[in-house]
Amino acid sequence: MGATAAPDSKGYGTPTTPAAEGLSPALARNIEALVARRKRDAKSASLEQRTAAAISSFAGSMMFVYIHLVLFGAWIALNLGIVTFIKPFDPSLVILAMFASVEAIFLSTFVLINQNRMAAEDNARADLDLQVSLLNEHETTKLIKLVEEIAKRLDVDTKGDDELKELKRDVAPEAVLDKIEEVGERATPS
Repeated sequence: MGATAAPDSKGYGTPTTPAAEGLSPALARNIEALVARRKRDAKSASLEQRTAAAISSFAGSMMFVYIHLVLFGAWIALNLGIVTFIKPFDPSLVILAMFASVEAIFLSTFVLINQNRMAAEDNARADLDLQVSLLNEHETTKLIKLVEEIAKRLDVDTKGDDELKELKRDVAPEAVLDKIEEVGERATPS
């Protein structure tokens, strides 16, 4: 059984209750928060988004393939004269081709709608990852500075460590993004 996080003053859970075996309370809380967020996002999706997701999900299933094999196979069998007791109604299979083309147009549209929604969710997760990484970088920099102060009090020499000097510098996200953009522009032929 998973941990339930105790709410703090802002209503966010804190990892204070025991977690399932093998999980830290913080990890259990994070898992529960992610699952709750996904459920909330699924509930808040518009009718159109839920419909597109359901159709895309069904179109990507083997049941969809089996239904089409049966329907298209029967249509072809009837119209090629394989079944002799029913008169062909589409001997050139033009109606079948038109039906399949229209279906393909709508299916591709539903898939694109679903992919757009998923891309927006991926962007939100990437933004969260970036924020957590930047926060982690800032906290690590603060810890390095704190450890260096402790080392000074204990008379541990750290002056010759050039890497330590670099690690103590805070990361400027704007500078990193600008550099990524600059390198990307140079790599892209005009």
